[in-house]
Amino acid sequence: MADKILYTRPDSIRDVKSHYCPGCGHGIVHKLIGECLDEMNCREKTILVAPVGCAVLAYNYIDVDGIEAPHGRAPAVATGVKRAQKDKLVISYQGDGDLLAIGTAETIHAANRGENITVIFINNAIYGMTGGQMAPTTMEGQVTKTTPYGRDVHDVGYPIRACELLNTLVAPYYIERVSVHDVPHIVKAKKAIRRALQNQIDGKGYSFIEVLSMCPTNWGVDAQTGADWVRDVMQPYYPLGVFRDKDAEEASRVQ
Repeated sequence: MADKILYTRPDSIRDVKSHYCPGCGHGIVHKLIGECLDEMNCREKTILVAPVGCAVLAYNYIDVDGIEAPHGRAPAVATGVKRAQKDKLVISYQGDGDLLAIGTAETIHAANRGENITVIFINNAIYGMTGGQMAPTTMEGQVTKTTPYGRDVHDVGYPIRACELLNTLVAPYYIERVSVHDVPHIVKAKKAIRRALQNQIDGKGYSFIEVLSMCPTNWGVDAQTGADWVRDVMQPYYPLGVFRDKDAEEASRVQ
């Protein structure tokens, strides 16, 4: 009997070699986005905005139209694209240094305006592309190139929780934090990404998905240890779950 193909590369993902390090979560999230675009049949109308950082090469892998934004300005670029092309599906794909350091103001104000875009935020607790410096999400006591004795919160402040921060605003429609450190959580992450994309298609407004992700190379560990570290160290500080769901809130009021 001939072998039956059960699983293959999503059509929305280009058939090219990846530059991402072994164990990195970016490739996993790319795959999830590609699967969602295929299943929702919306690849041809999707525009991906990716800024400086490991996220910058996403459009080399996700087979959609792409725009490279200046560092930290992806939400502003995505806002302009969406307002000019309301029929497009606009994704802002960002890392923690971009979204919560140089781009903090852009992040907050796009959310506060309730822009009808989908933001996918990769939180790997470190600056990846530039070689492992401290990020706004670096954990307390975590050793990086710029915190060789561990992050001292009394000196540089505490890790920033993006979902909790944006949840203080009125306008965001949907906010969820997920993880890709194991298969069950990857399945949940896909559901969240698809939900965020569908919200935009339905014109409901701003959706924000934070993804806890691995960076074994800059953490100085192997791939499995990196996944375990997300579960054991990051997840207790960055709890997973839905922080805002206006659909659920409306359903609750109706009941």
